[in-house]
Amino acid sequence: MPDYPIVDAWIQHPTSLFMRQPMFESVLRWMRLETVPDSVPLDLTIAALDAAQVEVAITTAWYAPSGAIISNDEVAAQVDTSKGRLRAVAGVDLRRPMEAVREIRRAVANGFVGVRMLPWLWELPPDDRRYYPVYSTCVELGIPFCTQVGHTGPLMSSEPGRPIPYLERVAIDFPELKIVAGHVGFPWTNEVISLARKFPNFYVDTSAYKAKRWPAELIEFLRGPGKAKVLFASDFPMITPSACFEGLDALELDPKTLRLLLRDTANAVFRLALP
Repeated sequence: MPDYPIVDAWIQHPTSLFMRQPMFESVLRWMRLETVPDSVPLDLTIAALDAAQVEVAITTAWYAPSGAIISNDEVAAQVDTSKGRLRAVAGVDLRRPMEAVREIRRAVANGFVGVRMLPWLWELPPDDRRYYPVYSTCVELGIPFCTQVGHTGPLMSSEPGRPIPYLERVAIDFPELKIVAGHVGFPWTNEVISLARKFPNFYVDTSAYKAKRWPAELIEFLRGPGKAKVLFASDFPMITPSACFEGLDALELDPKTLRLLLRDTANAVFRLALP
């Protein structure tokens, strides 16, 4: 492990409502979780961060067509309780564009550092018109738009997670928008990498994958022109940060690349102001 604290660019502190969603049945099987507790103490999440030497984790709200699964206010309360260990990323209701814009502004005024929307959850690809007020507000406020690319673990269609043409159109229409594409993009990893090469403000995070399972194309990109384009992330509680480090040493990344991956790129993209 490095001798500096790490940033995890995607977690969520699970609520009972979140864990009980029928779409997560497959994820719960992978986690070998047979029963869902009524509540999950924040201390358990902080302990998982401590075990992996994670100083700051970016925790996210979840909004679906049915409403808030983890609300922005719940995330804000988690951040307040975490004593600096968590930073918040907002979600919004895409069906109400002006409310979404106002909610993003409210969240950022209260310290939120980005917006995350999951196209598969809305069954709307990210070039749908309903996202565009969100993108323009993110540009205006200087915060990244975070999303999921590739296949879905939950029992939902993966089609909205195709990087090309959907996210490519967004990057063309909003060249100033910082986009963080999560989950390495499998099975479309080459498409994700091509977008990160093409667009200066396009990034990839490694959430939901152990280092030993990172696609070879991503490792090659990370070792070369993508040194400052890849962010470490776990997707806790689906997988712990410690588990995500399995196989990292075997990649033999040089110290500069490793620090960019584990800390500095996330620090810059989310403007965390860490030393």
